[in-house]
Amino acid sequence: MNEPGQRSTHSVLKLDPRDNVIVALTPLRAGEVVTHESQTYTLLEDIRPKHKFAAQDFEIGSEIIMYGVLVGKASQQIARGQLLSTANIRHDAAHYARRKTNWQWSAPDVSRWKSRIFLGYRRPDSQVGTRNYWIVLPLVFCENRNLAVMKRALEEELGFARPQSYQQFVRDLAGMVRTGQADNIAAAPFQESPRAAQPSRLFPNVDGIKFLTHEGGCGGTREDSNNLCGLLAGYINHPNVAGATVLSLGCQHAQISILQEQLRLRNPSQQKPVYFFEQQKSASEPALISEAIRKTLIGLVEANKLSREPAPLSALTVGLKCGGSDGFSGISANPAIGHLADIVNTLGGRTILSEFPELCGVEQNLVDRCVSDEVAQRFIQLMGDYAARAKAVRSGFDMNPSPGNIKDGLLTDAMKSAGAAKKGGTSPVTGVLDYPEYAANPGLHLQCTPGSDVECVTAQVGAGANIVLFTTGLGTPTGNPVTPVIKLSTNTELAERMGDIIDFDAGSIIRGSATVEQVGEQILDRVIEIASGGASTKAETLSQDDFIPWKRGVSL
Repeated sequence: MNEPGQRSTHSVLKLDPRDNVIVALTPLRAGEVVTHESQTYTLLEDIRPKHKFAAQDFEIGSEIIMYGVLVGKASQQIARGQLLSTANIRHDAAHYARRKTNWQWSAPDVSRWKSRIFLGYRRPDSQVGTRNYWIVLPLVFCENRNLAVMKRALEEELGFARPQSYQQFVRDLAGMVRTGQADNIAAAPFQESPRAAQPSRLFPNVDGIKFLTHEGGCGGTREDSNNLCGLLAGYINHPNVAGATVLSLGCQHAQISILQEQLRLRNPSQQKPVYFFEQQKSASEPALISEAIRKTLIGLVEANKLSREPAPLSALTVGLKCGGSDGFSGISANPAIGHLADIVNTLGGRTILSEFPELCGVEQNLVDRCVSDEVAQRFIQLMGDYAARAKAVRSGFDMNPSPGNIKDGLLTDAMKSAGAAKKGGTSPVTGVLDYPEYAANPGLHLQCTPGSDVECVTAQVGAGANIVLFTTGLGTPTGNPVTPVIKLSTNTELAERMGDIIDFDAGSIIRGSATVEQVGEQILDRVIEIASGGASTKAETLSQDDFIPWKRGVSL
């Protein structure tokens, strides 16, 4: 029994034996005495959950260690039991290089998963989709309006349009204006009316038509246009895509020939139907759009002939992403999907860990895990190139944490990164992808992308991810047009408050009612259900079709 004013060890957590900071799991008050691992700490300040306090006295310049790695240095003297904040620590990270190590991997026991399957769409190139979409995409932003015309024409008539629940609300407010009651608009309540029956789908085996508008293709650098063509080629080659309709203006940097070459690089034996239309060679805009609609319908007829078939879990390519992170991200949801990643990799599947600005500080661990010198050196080079680009625009990885991250306890980029890297588990690094390359080999891939939520997920799907696991401590609605994005909360309060966008609550780890491994395997069960079409993600239900290509060097 603790004395009055004392807290037991379950209210705090030390993440690694080498750490010299401690994380609060519950609200702690100044003057309380906290006991952890036979050590007692008298708190000098209030400590909110997710925040950290010093486990020792620090002099100016002393190293701050968390997750067993350097995450910052003291910018002021810090007393044992004092709150860590941006006022008394600054970002710092250890140097890294390829070295000889005796690193070895202990693969998880996957015996219960070897016979598990999901139901997916088999493509001629042996990839397996978790969804079956037709995509329509422009090579340049000039064609976005034509895509919008096609979208209005196709989605509702074919039964793919999401019912509009706010139309009656707008109709009611407009009626007030027409009848001279505009002053009553501010007090008018919103009542969700019963939705009209949605037309039955003409193509029941097709999950939808997705329109991937963007602002690129011309006006930027040639690198921007080439990268855009590579990204779009990745979406066409994606296992969740049955075929594509491509609209081109004609004079832009992003030429049809570049897209075709990028398709050949990803799949020399490409067999999917891809229909190209160039407006400057067309008789008129109606001629362009009507022919594009005609060919799209022909493609949908063929796509509808496919049905789900059993596939092993090795056919999964899982994107690993965090956004709106909090101080619990690296303790609960991130390591949970890291355990899942280790299972998938052991079974022969692929995982993709991205967000290079959020690997700052953990590079040495990742370098040591690379399966070859070639893989290690490519990672080192891409990290260095990205850091240099950020500095060239007067930024840097140290500017990566957002105000929301900092408010919730992620004080430096290295501290944020140390928790973010937990998503990659402990697997060997088998490949390193530059943007917008495609993942072709089994195992854990490191992918060069920014941490920005939509740019990163867009890139992961462009690299072949047929499922994305997205952890969040603050909440984000991020989704993707062609791949299910499963949103996992790091804490139960978020799952309860934003249940309309959260698919899974990993807060049981923080409460101590489940282990990281147990939650990771619960998530894998949910992945199998969603991959098989047995359930939709919240992002899919909301039609959260976020798509933003990355312009290199601009975004963290």
